[in-house]
Amino acid sequence: MSGLVVRRAVRLRAAFTLVEALVAISITAIAASVLLLGVHSSVQTTEEAFRRTIATGMAEQLLDEVLGARYHDEDEDDEDGKDVSLGSEGDEVNGAGRERYDDIDDYHGVRAEPPEDLWGIELGTDDGEGDERHPSFRAPAGLLDHWRQEIDVYYVDAPDFTTPSGPEKDYRAVEVRIYYDDPNGGSRELANLRRVVAYLPPLG
Repeated sequence: MSGLVVRRAVRLRAAFTLVEALVAISITAIAASVLLLGVHSSVQTTEEAFRRTIATGMAEQLLDEVLGARYHDEDEDDEDGKDVSLGSEGDEVNGAGRERYDDIDDYHGVRAEPPEDLWGIELGTDDGEGDERHPSFRAPAGLLDHWRQEIDVYYVDAPDFTTPSGPEKDYRAVEVRIYYDDPNGGSRELANLRRVVAYLPPLG
């Protein structure tokens, strides 16, 4: 008789009680939440790193384009190259993009959203020669929809080159910025490159 009671007690303890089941489910839910939070955070970090890598390459390419131009336009500037007004003008503004820019100060005030190439074609769809790529080789649609490129050119003063100055100085700073305008709020600067160039008078 006592053996029967023991077996019945053991059989009853083999199953979970309702309280134990609820505790187990709660622990599992908390663990799953922590895991999902970690995965979400990891995905966001990877996405941000991807954006910053693309933005840095984009800014470097744009800065190379600007620094490949002459310091000043001899037809418009005075003889010492210190143009008072910075920015594109005349025939330069009539291009499809920046293809008519011939000196550094033409790039002052450039703003493009989404970012564009030299000919005004959206990056990711351009072929680098003034036309669009075949649709099969374009970046995914909307990839750069919320991106913005900005360029500013301004005179700076020596010796620290951080203080904006007037056109009587011999140095210009070129600053290229790439932003991501988050649809959920806020604008983030993904890349910021700055170089200082000096005016060298012609020989002779």
